[in-house]
Amino acid sequence: MTARLVVLVSGSGTNLQALLDACTDPAYGATVVAVGADRHGIAGLTRAQAAGVPSYVARVPDFASRDEWDETFTALTAEHRPDLVIGAGFLKLVGKTFLDRFEGRYINTHNALLPSFPGIHGPRDALAYGVKVAGATLHFVDGGMDTGAIIAQVAVPVLDDDTEDTLSERIKDAERAQLVDYVGRMARAGWTINGRKVIVG
Repeated sequence: MTARLVVLVSGSGTNLQALLDACTDPAYGATVVAVGADRHGIAGLTRAQAAGVPSYVARVPDFASRDEWDETFTALTAEHRPDLVIGAGFLKLVGKTFLDRFEGRYINTHNALLPSFPGIHGPRDALAYGVKVAGATLHFVDGGMDTGAIIAQVAVPVLDDDTEDTLSERIKDAERAQLVDYVGRMARAGWTINGRKVIVG
């Protein structure tokens, strides 16, 4: 059975595109059934349209409260019956309703080796700290800031002449490959979560 993926985007959708490309191979074991976004007019939605994948948008400013947005976004996502929900450059923190509905099925990729350097400036913070190895983490999403159980990590060496931009670009390449690899593995072989330990297959 092919796993159903809903991918959430806020911008260019390069990770989404990598997943769409991977899903063209029947052996990958998954298909993107919908793309969700928190804003209109982004390249990620254009990529979804080009691939013939349905999309939906819920903007936080259009709702009376953040909870109301969360409930609507949860319902819109649930309509597509996802086996996995993937945050691929999705810049909104979802609320309790979404997390409860998709617990153990909502994953996100982060551009640092967690638990070090959570938040939106992973590469910058890693450089400032002087680490010699940076990287990317694929993890389940919980109620904290990048605190969910870790699925996979990939290391990226920090070069002496790295800037935030050069390091970020190398991390993005490794991060994208890891995301595609592990989403496929999870789709084909399943996964278990025991406390903080995640086993794929």
